Amino acid sequence: MKALIEKYDHIGRGIAYVNNKVTFVPKVVVGDYVDLEIIKEKKNYQEAKVIKIIKPSNSRVDHFCPYYALCGGCSLQNMSYQDTLKYKKEKIENILQRIKENIKIEVIENDHPLFYRDKITLQVRNKVIGFYREKTMDIIPIDECPIASKSINNIIPLLKDLNIINGQIIIRSNLNQELLIIIKSNDKLKIDINKLKEKNKIAGIVLNDQVYYNDSFLIEVINKIIYKITYDAFFQVNPFVASKLFNLIKENITEDDLVLDLYCGVGTLSLNASLKAKKVLGIEVVPSAVINATYNAKINKLSASFVLNKVEDALTKINFNFNTVIIDPPRKGLDSKTLNFLLKQKVPKIIYVSCDPQTLVRDLQELKKQYNITKFYILDMFSYTYHVECVCVLNLR
Repeated sequence: MKALIEKYDHIGRGIAYVNNKVTFVPKVVVGDYVDLEIIKEKKNYQEAKVIKIIKPSNSRVDHFCPYYALCGGCSLQNMSYQDTLKYKKEKIENILQRIKENIKIEVIENDHPLFYRDKITLQVRNKVIGFYREKTMDIIPIDECPIASKSINNIIPLLKDLNIINGQIIIRSNLNQELLIIIKSNDKLKIDINKLKEKNKIAGIVLNDQVYYNDSFLIEVINKIIYKITYDAFFQVNPFVASKLFNLIKENITEDDLVLDLYCGVGTLSLNASLKAKKVLGIEVVPSAVINATYNAKINKLSASFVLNKVEDALTKINFNFNTVIIDPPRKGLDSKTLNFLLKQKVPKIIYVSCDPQTLVRDLQELKKQYNITKFYILDMFSYTYHVECVCVLNLR
């Protein structure tokens, strides 16, 4: 059946109307006229796949990845980069309309939309190394990933020599092109360090949570701040946009601010806030991240301290008269205890950093009972994917 792709949904799929029914179609562009096959029918919608593009949209561009048709990672490759930004802005505007919020959104671009990602996770099954096929547990063997850093791409062809039959390989890199390889496998491996090091900077190899070679961490430098990042600690996957995020934090901090940083990780936002703030305290539940954060504050000679605890538990014990809270929670957003604590404390300023607009808007709906949203930014942290990083500044009414 033939249909015109009219708009996008929140995960980047095209929307067509077939027999007056909403039909979701992956990897198409608005304006494509396509021949479809319905693959799933529900009461209120249906899903389809493209059999043939009868007439391509004027906005369609050629995808840049050889695995695009199979991999579920970068679904927006058939758009121009500027069109992906337009899609993301419209997506956030539509989500904000649910809470009747019509604030101006500032879009912050990625100056390096290819080869930007400093961490990838590869699956290994029956010696096949690659990514999951879209919506399946099947493995697509890969030799490259055009959004991963060039240093990561350099090492991928050598991974087959490790003799991993089943397991997982995580590769992390830094701006100095050094690599940290994290392997989880019960197989008897064959790791030729000298061969890996021939054309690669290997900072360390971690096998089943134990140091196999050299170190278990990377050192990264962004905006002249040094970060130690252990293999299991969270760090932004895009150092170029992370630099802009850190600048945003500084721009929205004053010399009078007493800052509480929730879910602080290795201290990235805390340390940038401490460049201007009077005092900074970070809370994080991952032990290695807190150790990193403390080390990072010391090595950079910055005044920030850190607490190891669950955020919701630590908040009941903190004796700290903060006037600014930075929040960068996991995708699930804020738990009810933390949200209620913020509302009860009536903190004058909240800076909310989110990688999931759906949970962000859910939390904003509650916070808006006492706060005005004064600034809203979109950062293109995850170029050519439907994911988007948001920063929202709220002030107490």
